[in-house]
Amino acid sequence: MVNQLPLSETDLAPTQKSADGTNVIAADLAYRTMSIVNVVFYGDPMGPEPWVLIDTGLSTSADKIKACASLRFGDARPAAIVMTHAHFDHAGSVESLASFWEVPVFAHPLERPYLEGQASYPPADPMAGGGAMTLLSPLYPRSPVDVRPWLKILPPDQTVPGMPRWKWIHTPGHSPGHISLWRESDRTLISGDAIITTGQESAYEAIVQTPEMHGPPRYFTPDWEEAEKSVAFLASLEPELIISGHGLPVKGQNARDKLHRLAKSFRDIAVPKGGRYDLDPAKPGKSGNDAFR
Repeated sequence: MVNQLPLSETDLAPTQKSADGTNVIAADLAYRTMSIVNVVFYGDPMGPEPWVLIDTGLSTSADKIKACASLRFGDARPAAIVMTHAHFDHAGSVESLASFWEVPVFAHPLERPYLEGQASYPPADPMAGGGAMTLLSPLYPRSPVDVRPWLKILPPDQTVPGMPRWKWIHTPGHSPGHISLWRESDRTLISGDAIITTGQESAYEAIVQTPEMHGPPRYFTPDWEEAEKSVAFLASLEPELIISGHGLPVKGQNARDKLHRLAKSFRDIAVPKGGRYDLDPAKPGKSGNDAFR
């Protein structure tokens, strides 16, 4: 089994670090790593359009996100919060931030039960390929959050509110309603956890963020069939820049080549053999799993 598709320093997207630790990739794109996960800020601080927050990190991230937003955008509230999915490390601060800013939270309709306090995600898989993060995964929160006063469903025409020229793409597998964001004009992909650019199963890799091309985090991916389709579709887009939920942003031909290799050999590279969901995916409403309990 091939576990790694290594990337080099030359594959990393150039960034400029702000005083608060935010990494600026382009005039309208920046991100901040909050412990083990990336939060993305879309919007040009010098432009006329409002800004958008993409994902909200852990439950301890709210104050850092507000501080970063204040330094980058001043007193301007975001137009929206867009959720790639609602796992605890991406939606940990969404209730606090939505309430603080009083702004809509947009998500895919299949992610709605996890954002309305109705359903918990399927159990984590502690046998999904080893590593301390994997072994500890049954301890991670998987209960839903409740942002019903602010929750909105993403438009069916795939436009993204507050993000002109972007579209959302349904990339399930890691969660039923997982989405990625795509801008065709410069082939920029915000992939969430559909693909990530570091090993998330190892605590060392999660901290050091060695650049590698990976499928979604194994311990929290209940449907590998859908995950494989999602990776294949993202590879077909031929992205020039990839900003993922975990790991450093990557760019260029070698990153695309590694993404194509991941898509072509997905089961050998990404799927944990003998794991809980290897041959028995958990799908919403499926008898025998608690995807909607």
